[in-house]
Amino acid sequence: MRNIKLLIEYDGTNYIGWQRQPLKHGKSIQGLIEDGIKKMVHHDVRLIAAGRTDAGVHAFGQVANFFTESHIPAERFPLALKSMLPSDIVVKGAWDVPEDFHARYSALEKTYRYIIRTAELPSAFDWRYATHVPMPLNLGEMKKAAAFFVGTKDFRAFCAKGSPVKHFVRTVKKAELTKDDSYIYFEVTADGFLYHMVRIMVGTLIEIGRGYWHAEDVKRILASMERKYAGPTALPQGLILWEVKY
Repeated sequence: MRNIKLLIEYDGTNYIGWQRQPLKHGKSIQGLIEDGIKKMVHHDVRLIAAGRTDAGVHAFGQVANFFTESHIPAERFPLALKSMLPSDIVVKGAWDVPEDFHARYSALEKTYRYIIRTAELPSAFDWRYATHVPMPLNLGEMKKAAAFFVGTKDFRAFCAKGSPVKHFVRTVKKAELTKDDSYIYFEVTADGFLYHMVRIMVGTLIEIGRGYWHAEDVKRILASMERKYAGPTALPQGLILWEVKY
């Protein structure tokens, strides 16, 4: 049995998210890629993903793996799948990997990027990829706040209700903000993320940037371990699964 690893890029705007669901709910990225691979290998496959992105969330560096007995060389999958997938989903690479490789559990760290547009007016071109906040934000205060995310901490205050996980401790290795003209980029790297964790972080940082809270309030929110004390969940379209390292 072969284990094949895929590197995938997609625009999540038109999909219900990564995870396959009954077709009546809409098209998923996982479902479309699995259906394409099935046509190639002539048997059902199940993709294991590094992260299950939500509806509207994008990926530049999603990783997935699947098992097959097919003899098709791994390097042929990207080009063959190009003709079977819509233009907003691209398999950028494929490799044979050891049988014990697991796209989710073998990952050492994941990086997400979130984009905020702060110009007075929205853009007709990047509305899919950036959240519009039509006011100046205090970047210095936001950077101070983001620094409090770094470290091994209990992030249950930054986890959406209804998550099935029992352990909320994660290690954030980097949480940085940069600015370029009217855009603010938040990049966060961790050994794992909770449900909506990055979007709640961003919602909190935006509140701080607006001056509603202070950077030090992040420590208070973390200590509370209560979702209700953190900021709102930022919209999905600014979020990109940027990179997964193994």
